Amino acid sequence: MAEHHGCGFEGCCGRRNGSARLIDARMPELARCLTLFQYVQAVTGGPVARIDQAGSYAVPSLRGEAFALRPGSIALRIDGAGVDTAVVARDEDTGSVALRLLDMEGRTVHQGRLLSEGDRLLAGLAGTVEAGASAAGRPVVPAGPPRAPDGPLAVPDVPERVPEWEDGDQLAQLDAVLADGGAARREVFHRYRGEHRPIEVDVVPAVLDHVCSVGLPIGVAVFAPAAMQACGGRVHVTDRTVGGRVFAAIAESSVEIDLAGVRACHLVRSTAAHGPTSALELDDGDGRCVSVITQFGMVGEDVHAAWEHLAESLPGTST
Repeated sequence: MAEHHGCGFEGCCGRRNGSARLIDARMPELARCLTLFQYVQAVTGGPVARIDQAGSYAVPSLRGEAFALRPGSIALRIDGAGVDTAVVARDEDTGSVALRLLDMEGRTVHQGRLLSEGDRLLAGLAGTVEAGASAAGRPVVPAGPPRAPDGPLAVPDVPERVPEWEDGDQLAQLDAVLADGGAARREVFHRYRGEHRPIEVDVVPAVLDHVCSVGLPIGVAVFAPAAMQACGGRVHVTDRTVGGRVFAAIAESSVEIDLAGVRACHLVRSTAAHGPTSALELDDGDGRCVSVITQFGMVGEDVHAAWEHLAESLPGTST
């Protein structure tokens, strides 16, 4: 496999003196590659929200599969149809090596910078693919409607498919966001059968400060196109800049949110491990969800009850 010198993706890296190599972005090959590395700085997000964690990858999951957080591991969930390419890029000036997942438009949706020399050497074992290969694979072409014998096309009556998120659990809500930023879901969110209400955006720093002060663990997911990275645990410290950027150190992760870029916040309750569980969903100026603050998985009844009590107390938007 020939190497592609320089960075062919706009905004992918600040330097041009390096080389990049296409690797297989399809599952399970991508999962084998990610879990090969022992110490990685994993980053997912965009200008409004970002998550950064150093450690090793848990086996990443695809949209539609089960999802779990494991202490000390990097939890990544991807939409295989949206991740088009994966590259391993080396900066010849610094010797740094990073694995990047890119969407159909060539945007970096996730980056894992290899922090140890051993991992940088292991990167050479990642399976390569031919240029132009993608994670999505070949599109499936429908065979078309059945044809009646010696007659016109017969189109069967097919009931309208109800999106899974409309009466789905917490994971169905996350996967709806992962598919397209949640834009289609938000447009018809009045059809959602669970509880949901708008919340003032300014309560987000107060929520983070409160859970930090009382030691209440939380879970945070940050989204980029076709990728979600999540963390969970106690909030060790919070901070806020004059410009409205909020920082929180959560377990082994660092989360940053630019409140100036958050257009709306919704409290959404859906079924999870302990029953109905609240989530704060933060939307950017385009109406896409960039981050979710909630409880993931089995956290203990006391933690779940304390989180729900906090969520119930949050004020709605003023009219």
